Amino acid sequence: MFNSLKKLSLTQYAVALTVISVVIRFLSLGLYPLMDTTEARYGEMARIMYETRNWITPMFDYNVPFWGKPPLFTWLSAAGFELFGVNEFAARVPHLFVGLFIIVLTWIIASKEEKSTKEQAWLAAAVLATTSAFIVISGAVMTDTALTFGITLSMVGFWLSWTKQSRFWGYMFFVGLSIGMLAKGPLTLILVGISLTIWLLCEKRWKRIPVCLPWKGGIAVFLILTLPWYLLAEWKSPGFLNYFIIGEHIKRFIVSGWQGDLYGTAHKEIRGTIWLYWVLAALPWTPVLFYQVACFFKAGEEGVVRSNGYFSFLWCWMLSPLILFTFSGNILSSYVMPGLPAFALLVAGYQGQLKLPEKVYKAGLITPVLIVIAGFLLHFNLTGKEAEKNLLAQWSQQAETSSSRLIYVNGRPFSAQFYSSGRAKVMTGSLPELLNNLKEPLFLAAAKEHPAQSIVQDDSRCELRAQSRKRLLFYCAPAGI
Repeated sequence: MFNSLKKLSLTQYAVALTVISVVIRFLSLGLYPLMDTTEARYGEMARIMYETRNWITPMFDYNVPFWGKPPLFTWLSAAGFELFGVNEFAARVPHLFVGLFIIVLTWIIASKEEKSTKEQAWLAAAVLATTSAFIVISGAVMTDTALTFGITLSMVGFWLSWTKQSRFWGYMFFVGLSIGMLAKGPLTLILVGISLTIWLLCEKRWKRIPVCLPWKGGIAVFLILTLPWYLLAEWKSPGFLNYFIIGEHIKRFIVSGWQGDLYGTAHKEIRGTIWLYWVLAALPWTPVLFYQVACFFKAGEEGVVRSNGYFSFLWCWMLSPLILFTFSGNILSSYVMPGLPAFALLVAGYQGQLKLPEKVYKAGLITPVLIVIAGFLLHFNLTGKEAEKNLLAQWSQQAETSSSRLIYVNGRPFSAQFYSSGRAKVMTGSLPELLNNLKEPLFLAAAKEHPAQSIVQDDSRCELRAQSRKRLLFYCAPAGI
């Protein structure tokens, strides 16, 4: 296969690279469990939504509303469960298809740009499809892919409305904002607003604001698509709007180490770490963009790019999440994802202005190879991460499973909820108290290195039934049973 790729033109190679990367990611979706903490947590919310048919309020525990995020990510995975049953592939595949739509939008804006070529359009698609963070997150149960799709649709819609006077794409700008609002909330408006505000302030572009978009109809579309769920969510779960707007969009931003939603964890980092995350997330292409920019500075007048502001538009788009989260200490590496389509467009656009050797783009083959390696490592449990799938598969085969409770002694991983179909509970009170008052059989899961496992193991009423690398599973029955 690699010898065949050497004979292809850059356009043909870009097409092949895009297809290879997406297909390999598709094939990897069911290879490994939903991983703690994010994937398993969001996967369990989608499973409960699918089971309860409550499509308004995401829940992690039954009847406990999850206020941390809007429901688009749960709708996607729950739809996957409807089509393919409750499994890892079903949870992930809708998110990968959303990622594919982002690649298509990236191809569209590149192909419609003046003086653009098919080579640049396909190169942009290939760079995005092989950018490590993009293709990995696109196949994961997370909120970031849907958010990136909404922002990408808005930015593409704005640009094509601005340059082509297209009312269709003008309306797509507002549809994208609506998708983003249902994916992650007002953060969409902030990121798109930062991008466009900086760009419009340059060269007095702001003067065209009244006519650059179909404002009246577009705002109506935005409200029709967005408001119903927000109003229903507040009606079904009073207090949601106050928590979501104030907590998730003010406290999360300014309070380093904020604990987030009810089931969230703080991600306390040094302010400015988002730039390091961006460098790593955009691999293997980050050095290529750095080199292209250096070449343009060195070229002087030869480095002048298109007069319509296309490159500055892309830079504003790419840098907006970095600018916003520079001042936040509560961040994840996935927060750079909304700017990655612009990153890919910049690499392809600079290639059209100042060509690098085609062999540079062979670096893209690294990504699908790494996806295969990572998938098999996770499948065979050869990494430091371990979900509860294997332990709970053994639990499900026990004769007493259907009639006995399942309790996690020292904390319940999110994957335990998903792989027990919501039956795993976390222990309340002390372990000696639980065992002393034992009146009915139950299963206890305890970490191997936790003192609790010794207490359970020494109890004559408890029998070791299964184990994983990290945990032991005991069956405990009252005396005389």
